[in-house]
Amino acid sequence: MRRNRTATLALIAATGSGLLWAAPAEADQTSCRRSAVVGPGWYGDNQARLQQLVDRYGACGGRRHKPVAVFDWDNTVVKNDVGDATMYWLLRNGRIRRPADWSATSRFLTPAAATALAEACTPLARTGEPLPTGTPQGAGCADEINAVYGTAATRTGAAAFAGWDRRTTEPSYSWLAQLTQGWTARDVRGFAAAARTENLAAPIGATQQVGTGTATGWVRYYDQQKDLINTLRRAGFDVWITSASPQPVVEVWAKGVGIDADHVIGIRNTTTRGGKLTSRLQGCGSVPDGADTMITYIDGKRCWINKEVFGVRGADAEKVQPPARRQVFAAGDSDTDISFLRDATALRLVLNRNKNELMCRAYENGDGRWIVNPMFIDPKKQKTTPYPCATTGYVDHDGTKGPVLRSDASVIPDQTDSVYG
Repeated sequence: MRRNRTATLALIAATGSGLLWAAPAEADQTSCRRSAVVGPGWYGDNQARLQQLVDRYGACGGRRHKPVAVFDWDNTVVKNDVGDATMYWLLRNGRIRRPADWSATSRFLTPAAATALAEACTPLARTGEPLPTGTPQGAGCADEINAVYGTAATRTGAAAFAGWDRRTTEPSYSWLAQLTQGWTARDVRGFAAAARTENLAAPIGATQQVGTGTATGWVRYYDQQKDLINTLRRAGFDVWITSASPQPVVEVWAKGVGIDADHVIGIRNTTTRGGKLTSRLQGCGSVPDGADTMITYIDGKRCWINKEVFGVRGADAEKVQPPARRQVFAAGDSDTDISFLRDATALRLVLNRNKNELMCRAYENGDGRWIVNPMFIDPKKQKTTPYPCATTGYVDHDGTKGPVLRSDASVIPDQTDSVYG
């Protein structure tokens, strides 16, 4: 964006964000004003609120620091889940390598799940070879893997995972990344690209056969979010993507909105010296590589954003940072996004998917910085009962449910769903 060299520069402090940069005087702001959103689908005054964000924090002139914006990916920038799309492609095309020991694929896999997977899959291939999950003889193996991944249970209903911290990891999400062991990141990007091509070409509402069952078979970019990301970037924002899908997968999809791999934070495997992915994951904060307990999930998203975006190292990355080291804008759709959304200092965009804790905080809107929008494709209808904020809206580290609390430990009352399709 070309700077008006004759403009008088006014030093603008970004209230609440702690960021400071030089921007053109008020009279010159309109000359470089960018429209934040186009097209239908924005609720109420959300479009105006987003435009205010761009006008206030976007830097048309020189600046000392770029304001940071962070978007979740699945069901925030796109409709449906690119991790799911990749898993289904891997199963349909026989690209999951048989592990020597199924229990080694996840620290949280139960003995019942390891046994069920071994019985369904182990006879089909040698250790390290791809399992024929796209063939009739491999359908049972595909069904067992898909059950563990999609329902966190075996086909007989036994719990597939146990013992994890509900605020820092989700073992079924991690498991997808862990099942790419033996491939390189380049290989996985190739798989993700093939899945992307199929899912974008499929009509909205399409399904696909996976094993003996059916699964969602389409994904779409939200045009409104693509436009918002592009507008923020043009206005001088440093835009990042965070996701609980595997890093190489999100890298492929993020290119479609102009975000390079170095601005993507997904679940990251450790690698061998030869560059092959292992079934162990990179750590963050106080969690070392291989412990597999701090992925990009709720508090883990905060840790990874602090580490990768703001350069915070060690256990401090797990803590809420001073305003100057936090994003000014964040967008998400799920309880998995709660922590990094709450960290945003200026505006928080929530796509309503009826997730309890997220909607409790967004609708309560205690500091006036939350905005809620229906999903842009196939939005949810109004939830007929209030969100249980005062009783069970929060899930603690050990899985215990309780009330959703404000920062001062007072209880958020139940909230009525009011922004829907």
